[in-house]
Amino acid sequence: MITLFKCCYKPFLPLRKTSLLSPSQWPIPLHRHRISTATTKYADNRPRVRFRSFGSTGQSQPSINDESRKTTGGGGGESNNNSNSNCNINKSSSSELWLYNTMSKQKEVFRPKVAGKVGMYVCGVTAYDLSHIGHARVYVCFDVLYRYLRHLGYEVNYVRNFTDVDDKIIARARELGEDPISLSRRYCEEFRRDMVYLNCLSPSVEPRVSEHMPQIIDMIKQILDNGCAYNIDGDVYFSVDEFSDYGQLSGRKLEDNRAGERVAVDSRKKNPADFALWKSAKEGEPFWESPWGPGRPGWHIECSAMSAAHLGYFFDIHGGGMDLIFPHHENEIAQSCAACKKSNVSYWIHNGFVTIDSEKMSKSLGNFFTIRQVIDLYHPLALRLFLIGTHYRSPINYSDVLLEKASDRVFYIYQPRLLCFVTRLEVLFIWLQTLHDCEEVLSHHNEEDRKDSIPPAVSSCVSKFNEEVLLSMLDDLHTPVSVSALSEPLKTINDLLHTRKGKKQELRIESLAALEKAIKNVLSILGLMPTSYSEVLQQLMEKALKRAKLTEAQVLQKIEERTSARMSKEYEKSDSIRKELAAVGIALMDSPDGTSWRPAVPLSMQEQQISAA
Repeated sequence: MITLFKCCYKPFLPLRKTSLLSPSQWPIPLHRHRISTATTKYADNRPRVRFRSFGSTGQSQPSINDESRKTTGGGGGESNNNSNSNCNINKSSSSELWLYNTMSKQKEVFRPKVAGKVGMYVCGVTAYDLSHIGHARVYVCFDVLYRYLRHLGYEVNYVRNFTDVDDKIIARARELGEDPISLSRRYCEEFRRDMVYLNCLSPSVEPRVSEHMPQIIDMIKQILDNGCAYNIDGDVYFSVDEFSDYGQLSGRKLEDNRAGERVAVDSRKKNPADFALWKSAKEGEPFWESPWGPGRPGWHIECSAMSAAHLGYFFDIHGGGMDLIFPHHENEIAQSCAACKKSNVSYWIHNGFVTIDSEKMSKSLGNFFTIRQVIDLYHPLALRLFLIGTHYRSPINYSDVLLEKASDRVFYIYQPRLLCFVTRLEVLFIWLQTLHDCEEVLSHHNEEDRKDSIPPAVSSCVSKFNEEVLLSMLDDLHTPVSVSALSEPLKTINDLLHTRKGKKQELRIESLAALEKAIKNVLSILGLMPTSYSEVLQQLMEKALKRAKLTEAQVLQKIEERTSARMSKEYEKSDSIRKELAAVGIALMDSPDGTSWRPAVPLSMQEQQISAA
């Protein structure tokens, strides 16, 4: 398999009790929380926060109770009082979500404008080509936020737009000899397919620029009427000098905006930093009629108009990649406030870049891989796991090695009785059981026959798992810790299914059911829950064969040759066959029942990882 990029970032570690990264390696510091019925005050004098665990079976969810609403102004789902008594949960305690706000440059307690409801707008793609994995990171990141807000009990109105009228679309359509609107419509559908592959939930609304011209024109009129824009020969520009708070989001000053660097050069503008609200029509371009003549909207006004149309001028969350902080989101704030002085977004949330050798991945630089290129060789869930394996605000340096690791981890979660060899620097260990085995065993036992209790040790394991996930997700969506937390309950499942002691344990089936339910709950929050374990396992193996450029028949033939060599005591040949397959990412596993195979990180990548370390 051709290596796409060299590894420049810390790899996924094998599933085990420790976190993916040690506390000293976390890119974003985690606040330390204590679970208690008493009020907790932190050393940095942050507001007092209370927490509640999920409950031992994963049924109950953290919520904000009525008392906390009075004191914090926050809102969540109604309190769930069905927690399993084995977990010793204080039902009156509450949980609060902390999110990093780019506007304030700090984490803040999430308090929606309307209790129990959230309005969220995320800037969508400019649809003129297939989306790359930088786009994938944006929408996986906000899909996790969307899922978690819903999990917390909020009713979320998630708006994600399509830009289907833009300079890039027109230029690409001209290259292909295609109608710009038709071209954009086609790539909007391709983007939707990519989101399905990545297991992203559909937003509540997906508005398009071409369908919101009346709203865009009305907003430009408001801005002109309020004296914050001017018309020159059919072009309408926003006057940044009329908005005193310009630069509040990015921290940039007007003198930092040099013409030619993301600022259009036009000698007619009053200030070089002024930006277009409406562009007069040019020959061969799509246009719409307006009070200033035929033309089309500028890029920034689109999102201001669409967010106002679907969420109003006051909503909770506006998100996107860090590259949108300036000028796009800065200009959105200026426009929206110029149209409505009381315009306000509570939380501006931005995810970090996907980089190549520490350089931002983008179409304009040509250093990108499309989502389709990646999932042609790797399972989409492996790509999703790769993306959430780093905190959303930290950069990810893309490499085949890390994607191989993510693919392996997906396999660890779902596959039964696998042998995990990660690198020579780490201890070999065996995962004897995962959800596939657990599901198989539970299918042979009627749910009606199960008792209502589980052993204290299992209850403690589930509670600890849920609390670790709860704390990590409440602290600015620290997904790497949540992923790592899966290790302990999976290990407990393995023990219950495959060790002598575990098989004899009292309430074994009840314990398996509680553990499985808790794990499924978290996988659903992270968007990693498949419709079928066996289907994903089969697909992972097919992708591994494709990367290795082998067929399953060829691998089975190699296994037969190796078995014959071992029977003939030709151990050197046997070892050679094993290494030959390991070199291309096929690991052989011997058991009393014979030899099987599974995907693995190719030896060359393991050696590359060791060298980098």
